[in-house]
Amino acid sequence: MPDTGRRSPGADRIGRSLLAVCAIATMGAFVDGIGRVSDAPDDFLLTEFWRTTAYLVFAGMWALLAVAPRAQRGMFELILLQKTLVTVQALIVMDLPGSALTAAIDGAVVVATLTAYVLCRGWYAWKRGPATD
Repeated sequence: MPDTGRRSPGADRIGRSLLAVCAIATMGAFVDGIGRVSDAPDDFLLTEFWRTTAYLVFAGMWALLAVAPRAQRGMFELILLQKTLVTVQALIVMDLPGSALTAAIDGAVVVATLTAYVLCRGWYAWKRGPATD
């Protein structure tokens, strides 16, 4: 079936909802990370702080996509790239503590983000001219 440029309002709503869920879940990870920063030994304090504040960045990226999924050139692709790489790495080092949970969570957000990309027609962000939402 050819892509006529028309989008389904229902599909768009579902896609945006998936992106909002990713943003909210990532805020939960941020809150959890605050405790990890507080408990981190000195050798890992900066690493835990960096990871925890990165949750804010990802939550913001998903929130921006939820509001305007076709106005953010490259945002879907950057999120999908990073989360896919983390998922693959977690699967490679499956014998390490936390890797199964990381693979499951990051794998789930890859699926949710990719589904939203398709439902919201995220590739339309790359079309020339004014952003369409």
